[in-house]
Amino acid sequence: MEIPSELTDRYHVTSHIARGGMADVHLGMDTLLNRKVAIKVLHSQFSSDEAFVKRFRREALAAANLTHPNIVGIYDWGQAAGTYFIVMEIVDGRSLRDVLKSEGALLHRRATEIAAETAAALSVAHTAGLVHRDVKPGNILLAKDGTVKVTDFGIARAFDDSQELTKTGAVIGTATYFSPEQAQGASADARSDVYSLGVVLYEMLTGRPPFMGDSPMSVAFQHVSTEAPPPSSLNPDVPESLDNVVTKALRKDPAARYQSAEEMRQDLLATLQGVEVPQPEAAAAPAGDSESHTRVMPPVPPATVPPDEVYRQIEEEPPSQMPFIITAFGLLVALGILLFFLFSLAGGDGDNGEPGTAVVPTVRNLTSEAALARLQAAGFEIATRFETNDTVEPGVVVRTDPSGGTTTNVGDTIEVFISIGSQEFPVPPVVGQTLADARQMIEAVNLSVGLIETRPDADFAVGVVIEQSPAAGVEVGEGTPIGLVISSGPEVVVIPDLSGLSERNAISQLTDLGLKFTVNEEYSPNPPDEVPDGEVIRTDPIAGTEALSGDTILIVVSLGPAPIEVPNLQELTEAEAQAVLDGLGLVLNVSASTQPVVDQLQDGLIVSQIPPAGNMAQPEDIITVTLGIYQPLPTTTTVPPTTTTEPDD
Repeated sequence: MEIPSELTDRYHVTSHIARGGMADVHLGMDTLLNRKVAIKVLHSQFSSDEAFVKRFRREALAAANLTHPNIVGIYDWGQAAGTYFIVMEIVDGRSLRDVLKSEGALLHRRATEIAAETAAALSVAHTAGLVHRDVKPGNILLAKDGTVKVTDFGIARAFDDSQELTKTGAVIGTATYFSPEQAQGASADARSDVYSLGVVLYEMLTGRPPFMGDSPMSVAFQHVSTEAPPPSSLNPDVPESLDNVVTKALRKDPAARYQSAEEMRQDLLATLQGVEVPQPEAAAAPAGDSESHTRVMPPVPPATVPPDEVYRQIEEEPPSQMPFIITAFGLLVALGILLFFLFSLAGGDGDNGEPGTAVVPTVRNLTSEAALARLQAAGFEIATRFETNDTVEPGVVVRTDPSGGTTTNVGDTIEVFISIGSQEFPVPPVVGQTLADARQMIEAVNLSVGLIETRPDADFAVGVVIEQSPAAGVEVGEGTPIGLVISSGPEVVVIPDLSGLSERNAISQLTDLGLKFTVNEEYSPNPPDEVPDGEVIRTDPIAGTEALSGDTILIVVSLGPAPIEVPNLQELTEAEAQAVLDGLGLVLNVSASTQPVVDQLQDGLIVSQIPPAGNMAQPEDIITVTLGIYQPLPTTTTVPPTTTTEPDD
């Protein structure tokens, strides 16, 4: 998508920095405040999704209200060039991802300081009701003055809920830093951010994340099922207290982790002060390979990196597109067994001594390998079958046919039924469907309709599904209830009194009520009803009027007092000029000096003024006048010529 250099009257795009999964980032200039900014412009596929834009706008407004030294500020948002954009603070420094990539592990004290400041930023966001959902080194910036800055608050929420993504089963974020609940497609909360911060701290201490694999799926599976070795097993310089902090943050069960970022921050600060942090109650993680030590690097001095490079590092980190479909591994095991028995021959007599017969061994609850080996040893042919089972683990035998203990002929074929675990079905996309159609689609894939709620929504007709949980594409077990939120149509809201508010605050209030808006500007009324520049004069419809969510409200914003044309005051007396200027809201100032005039009729009248007539002035501006004073011209006298006579001799 081509972005013009003049995004709006205020924001001027100077160069393209990077392209990410959600947006392009540009270096720009705020011409009003004369400062450099980073401008993130949404990709066209998201800007055309009305439901996404609505969430994006709300999340951007909420994130813009986060003010903290450790949070990259969001200055503004808007619409231009057919899409939406966010204006952000630009940070002069490096991303933590770039530091770790080029320098390796940090000294444990510096890593703890970075984690503590990141936790402070997360705590502020969580208090405001925002979950980051994508805490990773690429979203943590280290400014040249040493300040830690966390970026992209709130945006992952709108992105994560986008129909454009959920309909394909994609999940936002990076598999390396996912929490177990995110890897399983469950909703994220503040404790999910705590887990991700624990992964980042682990990587800072050891130079590598706790879980690595050949694919995002394998990494996600480890997040769910594998305990990470303590950082000290890779870096012996890590103190035990810091080991305990990381271990608690990386608990699989959210209830066993730190319950807030602030709680984790307090323990991090305690380790910096030398206070012992006790080991978590749960069992310690298994120790890793003691030979795999990672050398601890000294603190990295701030590098001279252009501010736009930081945002390039953030955006160019490849987004993870990982469909969280954990396939039953019993299928792979069974495939190997089948290949083995294609080249095997069965034979032998039964165990009961009767020629040609044998008792079928009981192999229920054995692993498939052990069961098939026992049946083969008894002289039977084997046919493997696979079936879903909610109680038997994948790869374990559920039953045989004939069953164990039955006497049958040697060489007969025994059907072995192996569990593949609970069968999972992808949740169908039902947002935008009527309740009846949604129910039919859900039940058609062996799922059920769960809790049904209603909520006003201006974008969907009455009775249409506006939200579903779990999201479309997530795989769940048979019979899982799918929660639905049904539109009750537009909500009746009362237009609030916005007079005297700034344009931004007025827009925020209307957006929270589900109302749309347009903005007009006009000059303020005259005193005493004057409205300062940039504040709301009125709305149309007026405050107190009922409207439906989704309606468009006109906001009239003040341009300040209207300019006044300076009148012509020449030939007026001081009293007459005073009356004229009082009526216009201007101030008369009579100069102490006077100007001589030769016309007696101009004596005591105004003969000049500053500013001149026809110029524009603002209320209370001063008009300085000079009065004339009559001074007649001097009289001219003719002197007759004189004759000089010489005296007599």
